[in-house]
Amino acid sequence: MTRTTQTRKSPAVRATALGLAALLAWTVQGLAGAPADAGPSDTGLKGAIDEILTDPRLDGGAAGVVVADATTGATLYQRDGGDRLMPASNTKIPTSVAAMALLGPDHRFRTEVLATGRRYADTLHGDLYLRGTGDPTTLAADYDRLAARVAAAGVRRVTGRLVGDDTHFDANRLGRSWAADDESSYYSAQISALTLAPDTDYDSGTVIVEAAAAGAPGQRPAVTLTPRNDYVRVDNRATTVGSGRPDTLTIERAHGTNTLVISGEIPVGASPTKEWITVDEPTGYATAVFADALAAHGVRVEGPTRLGLRTPASARPVAAHESMPLRQLMHPFMKLSNNMHAEALTKAVGYEVSGSGSWDAGLAAVGAYLEKEGVDTSRLRQADGSGLSRMNLFPAGQLAALLLAVQDAPWYADWYASLPVACDPDRLVGGTLRRRMCDTPAALNARAKTGTLTGASALSGYVTDAAGRRLVYSVVLNNHLASSVKDVEDAIVVTLASSDTAAGAITGPAPRAERRAAPPAAPLECGWLKPEAPC
Repeated sequence: MTRTTQTRKSPAVRATALGLAALLAWTVQGLAGAPADAGPSDTGLKGAIDEILTDPRLDGGAAGVVVADATTGATLYQRDGGDRLMPASNTKIPTSVAAMALLGPDHRFRTEVLATGRRYADTLHGDLYLRGTGDPTTLAADYDRLAARVAAAGVRRVTGRLVGDDTHFDANRLGRSWAADDESSYYSAQISALTLAPDTDYDSGTVIVEAAAAGAPGQRPAVTLTPRNDYVRVDNRATTVGSGRPDTLTIERAHGTNTLVISGEIPVGASPTKEWITVDEPTGYATAVFADALAAHGVRVEGPTRLGLRTPASARPVAAHESMPLRQLMHPFMKLSNNMHAEALTKAVGYEVSGSGSWDAGLAAVGAYLEKEGVDTSRLRQADGSGLSRMNLFPAGQLAALLLAVQDAPWYADWYASLPVACDPDRLVGGTLRRRMCDTPAALNARAKTGTLTGASALSGYVTDAAGRRLVYSVVLNNHLASSVKDVEDAIVVTLASSDTAAGAITGPAPRAERRAAPPAAPLECGWLKPEAPC
């Protein structure tokens, strides 16, 4: 576990700080200029962005937009930059930078197996503890390796219990105001210090369920689970129907249970239906998969399984697994907008700073860090780490201020590398921007964190303009009725990338009728849609 602290006082940073102070000043006081409903007022950068914001899909909505020089901090454009708007997954910006600063880029989560009691020959007369510290990337294969190490240590029989210790975090599993109808949706999984991810997207707290049509009508589809386990129960009510019939098969977890209900119809020859479904109580899920691994390696546990008990201080280590370092974990977290990573890091920060692995402690630590970076936390509200909560409120000006402030941090290069890259087709490089701004000067240039909830969209990050000037931008759009306003965000960033902003040579957006049509978008962050998202 590594803390990273460093005093930063370079001349360039002092210049940035002055610009930041100016940015905060207008965030507090506002700037003279056109009212929010005004149209374009000039032919410069203001006129170009104002024109983009006349898009009729924003009628009746709200838009906070800020553009600043990344080197000096000077504000180049602002529209309602002090208004508190719902940032969706742009909430991951403060969460991620606070995690890098407070945990350190070399931080690793540790999962351990420990034993109490006495050992005689191959028999442990005591309990075996599986203790987690919040790793959201632990795979079934990692639990299998832990079990193999227990067996390699010579333990073949445990007379006591198998205990899943998740006490590094509190017992609150779901964030504030998370939607009840997202209960089985994988992007809204429960948070535990001891959990399991079924894949290398590291979707912790979920199981992959696949239902494939049988060979003949009237038969039940074949259902497989990844990882294989008995912790969840499959209630298969679905039916295979004739080829050409509609595919209506659905997979959901019944409320408050670990029963996966497969219902509807799937035609012969249709592609299998595959869903990532949350489990109820991830601690039990991880412990059950570990118990199966122990049995597979010839280790018999005779006592019952217990959850949520603290490992005694006298327990002896038997085996351990460490996660990838945080600088590497940042990539699946930020590129794919992984909510569960954000929440695990929030609680981990709370534990690091105050010894309490809770949302309250974690968010307090994040807020204190933001204040040190000059962000006015009195003008925002952060209710969770991921942005899934609709209680989060951030002004675009404060997001831009934070993006300016962190540029001289010792871990900044690692964090910057985790931001999605416009039009890079590699999922773990382009991430949620991999299909956006292609065939424009912003392609492979703009880096940003995306954000999407129903009626809320955001894009905040960095781009280099046509003359090589580095810019910071934050665009937060709210209360629109259209399913997507992503091309509005893109038009702003493409305008910045196409222009010489210092010389005032602004390449404005194409007339609306000529703009490239955006792909259809769901009212959720595209990285949350499985198995492939229309990013």
